[in-house]
Amino acid sequence: MTRPGTAGPGRVAASTHGVAGVADAGAFLARLVRLDPAAPVRLRPAGAPGRVALWARLPWQVLVVRTVAGGPADGAAEDVTVAAAELLAELERGGTALPARRDAQWRWPLPPARSQQVEALPVAELRRIADAAAGTLRTASEQGVAGRAVGQRALRDALLDHVAVLITPDGTPAAPVEVPQRLVQGVVRMGFLGAADGSSAGEGGGTVQVRVAGRWVGLVGPHGAAWLQKATDLAVTPLSARPNG
Repeated sequence: MTRPGTAGPGRVAASTHGVAGVADAGAFLARLVRLDPAAPVRLRPAGAPGRVALWARLPWQVLVVRTVAGGPADGAAEDVTVAAAELLAELERGGTALPARRDAQWRWPLPPARSQQVEALPVAELRRIADAAAGTLRTASEQGVAGRAVGQRALRDALLDHVAVLITPDGTPAAPVEVPQRLVQGVVRMGFLGAADGSSAGEGGGTVQVRVAGRWVGLVGPHGAAWLQKATDLAVTPLSARPNG
């Protein structure tokens, strides 16, 4: 009798990635690979039947996730990490094989599953904030700051750390919620806001939820979310620890 996970006596079946939402997954992976050609992507159950969450980390320390149609990768393994470029190539050629597993390359915690919405921001406003940051970077690169030349990387890091939106919860003693430019750039650069003309986000361009989950702050757009943990709460994880714990 053939056991699950085999293709017959003495032959092991090829693992499958389980991604069915090829167009959505392809768009996510293509943008990710442009930003970081060596990026890993983590595939996990999304909490609903027939859905899988694709997680990745952008070069500016923001986690991004998009949920697409699909099921558990590998048939049995429900949490795997592979190279984003390899998975993208497999999807583009219409293949179903799971690329070589690279679970040890995932070294970052994920935000808690439960979160609370604290504000809703217009998509158009987030685009304006992102465009303003790009204009500031361009002007400073060309003209310097206060007449002095500043390195491109220093400018970029300063802009990414800038608090783009400060939300003060009404009627509660809770601390203000800071939304740094890192999160704004995450949802914009990954295409999570939809078409620039607002056609895919509904009337008026839609909104983006600002959510908190413990020490995490997230922006949840129409097509994906970006999450950031406060730097003071980050911990160094030994390499010997379970990569997908």
